[in-house]
Amino acid sequence: MAETTGSESLLFLTDEQLRKGIEAMFFAYRGFTADPDRILEGMEYGRAHHRALHFIHRSPGTTVSNLLGILGVTKQSLNRVLRTLIDDGLVRSEKGRRDARERHLFLTESGDALERQLSDAQRARMRSAYRAAGAEAVMGFRQVLEAMMDPEMRAHYNRLKEGGA
Repeated sequence: MAETTGSESLLFLTDEQLRKGIEAMFFAYRGFTADPDRILEGMEYGRAHHRALHFIHRSPGTTVSNLLGILGVTKQSLNRVLRTLIDDGLVRSEKGRRDARERHLFLTESGDALERQLSDAQRARMRSAYRAAGAEAVMGFRQVLEAMMDPEMRAHYNRLKEGGA
């Protein structure tokens, strides 16, 4: 198949081009998670802890139920992660004011400091990659990522983009 130039070529991607994109995503994800993984390694925390810290920081007061929807994990798995973070003084849980069955999650000072350390490492990597790629590539990359999201995840993402929980 003859390749065309410009954006028109994106409409006719070969299986080989798609495979290269998939592999690039795998290796980029490894790089994206490597720095936080190194930080968490000595703390006996994993990526699930990192994701929980990230989204609690992003939406202070978020409910356990909302976090379950964002993370797409089982209640049992999230409870294990939250129990560790709460016991270690990184997250605090408060009863809901309108519904005492709801648990609202907040980072403590220690949790905020760890989340900042993890996010700073990822922001540095993203900033460097974005600068190297340029503004047009960054916009295109974000559009591709958004187009790959399942509708439910895109709804969560859009709420976060708009400053909601």
